[in-house]
Amino acid sequence: MPAAADPNVWGDSPSFPVVDDIPTNPTSNPPAVSASGPIPGQPLDKHVFGLKQNAPNIPPPLFSDDYEKRLPEDPIYMETAPTARVWRVYVEEAAAFDDNMIGQYRDGLDVMLVFAGLFSAVVTSFLVQASQNLQTDFIEVSAVLLHDLVALQLAIAHGLPLGNSTSPSLDPVTAFEPDAIHVWINGLWAVSLSASLAVALAAVLVKQWLHHYISLPSGTSGVRSHIRQYRYMGLQKWCVHVIIGLLPITMHISLTLFLSGLILY
Repeated sequence: MPAAADPNVWGDSPSFPVVDDIPTNPTSNPPAVSASGPIPGQPLDKHVFGLKQNAPNIPPPLFSDDYEKRLPEDPIYMETAPTARVWRVYVEEAAAFDDNMIGQYRDGLDVMLVFAGLFSAVVTSFLVQASQNLQTDFIEVSAVLLHDLVALQLAIAHGLPLGNSTSPSLDPVTAFEPDAIHVWINGLWAVSLSASLAVALAAVLVKQWLHHYISLPSGTSGVRSHIRQYRYMGLQKWCVHVIIGLLPITMHISLTLFLSGLILY
């Protein structure tokens, strides 16, 4: 059996200072960086051109998401009263949601409305010019009849036969039949203009709906919550988001029809 170790065998062993024996300097600066980030107002261990850089003073947030701390607690049996905390929280959350949703809708509608207006003006100018091919060109008829009249007078003067001096194909009395290509061109451009104007009208109507949707109603937070929910259910019932999504598709179809007519023209 081995003998127990005698502490005196090894002599006096050097003593090591424990953590509590380490001297601290109370005047030294605390660390400027903690586990959660830099401490505002404390010097950082960073020098730029020989100058110490201080951590930025970040102000605290104005509003906290913790509604239990920010809003007072409702009395017992008053949790669903018109001025209860739940309605105020709903109004604030709904306002943030509506601002984001309406902002996205309005940006797209503004662009679509401007493009539809400019495009309709361009299509109208082309359609006015092309629609002249669907009716008799009386200027051309007048020029041809004047030419035939001069030819007839020359034939009489020279004693020539008068059988080949008429032009029955340009008789203004007969019914005018336009070419099929001109009918297609005018039809494509007319449908394109109608679709573009429909997009502009729908964009104006949707903007009016959205303006009425975000208008602030009067009353307590409970009343405003119910009115907002009623309006939101109306938007979902009438599929306003679907209508807004169909506007660019309709505009693309209108542009395709116009380009098709332009190719035939």
